[in-house]
Amino acid sequence: MLFKDVLVDPKIKKQIINQIKNNRVGHAQLFQCKPGSHAFALAVAMAQYMNCEHPSDEDSCGQCPSCIQFEKLTHPDLHLYFPNSTTKKVKEDNESALFIDDFRKFVFQNDYHIEILDWLIQLGGENKQATINIRDCADIIRHNSTRSYSGGYKFYILWCIDRIYHAAAPKLLKTLEEPENKSLFILISENPEQILSTIRSRTQLVNIPALTHEQISSALHQKFPDIGEQAARDIAVLAEGDYNKAIRIHEDDSDFKASLHAFDIILSSALAFARQQPNEVVQYDSVMEEVGEIVAQGREGQKDFISFSLRMLRNILLASTSHPEMAKVTSSEATVIEKFKGKINLKQVSTLTEEFNKAQFHISRNGNSSLIFTDLFFKMADALR
Repeated sequence: MLFKDVLVDPKIKKQIINQIKNNRVGHAQLFQCKPGSHAFALAVAMAQYMNCEHPSDEDSCGQCPSCIQFEKLTHPDLHLYFPNSTTKKVKEDNESALFIDDFRKFVFQNDYHIEILDWLIQLGGENKQATINIRDCADIIRHNSTRSYSGGYKFYILWCIDRIYHAAAPKLLKTLEEPENKSLFILISENPEQILSTIRSRTQLVNIPALTHEQISSALHQKFPDIGEQAARDIAVLAEGDYNKAIRIHEDDSDFKASLHAFDIILSSALAFARQQPNEVVQYDSVMEEVGEIVAQGREGQKDFISFSLRMLRNILLASTSHPEMAKVTSSEATVIEKFKGKINLKQVSTLTEEFNKAQFHISRNGNSSLIFTDLFFKMADALR
């Protein structure tokens, strides 16, 4: 992976390259990122550059034997660890090494824009607790006690370090604190708040910000040359910094359209129920139909709808201020927002936000989704009185 092909803020790439050239790279790096980011690609590009035989000032050569092996993720000094669990293929004693071929395919299929939920689905263990386990940690310690094949650095990339098994983590602490010479650990996390403090304290933090709308829009134009300017901008807004999400929306925007329609029906009816004006009709049947559609999407789909609704509420409020341009919305969202602009105040949005967050909490605790969303509708109406 070349630095030029990594889709992250150019300042981050420059920062890492300067650290390498000035020999100021910490032996343990912690990449904090959003789901679907190119953090894993950045880690591989960093390792490839440090072992490249003919590096330039800005990138690895991409042609030497070392670079070719890194491009295939098969360099003998590149060790990859990631969450895994028992599956139909691996029924016991699971560890990353047993899934390495599947993981490489997963990385290449997604052009390095990888996220944990997609990996668990491909792994076939989405209903199990996938972890970086004790056997993985033992493998790291074993490799760390040997010399590198190439005479250069040995690289250990631990993707989703927040999923390290609690009993396995202590085995790594001494190695992270005092690794063998020329050993570099790159830990990657989509959920940095779940990282053990004992691990965090032993690393050098690299915060990888979400992609901007402009960066996603530009990347979409490169991948899909025929995409229109407005369509690319709309998708970038909906993706919220997640390039994978942008690709999925481009390929099928039916989920977005369904969410927007459901939000429109539910909020319109909640307002009508709250105000009880003669010319406003509460569409009870339509609300219950939309609730049924949301519930049918499963818990992840339900949480996605709540996240979408929270963003819409925020943008309705912003659209009513003296700076409506602060509301980053698509053209179709703008049409719906116009209906509600000025009809909901700050206090009501604050209460609605609290109720939506409560609903999300109860969903994550496996509550009855139909009851949760029905109750949410009446609480919305109560907040809008």
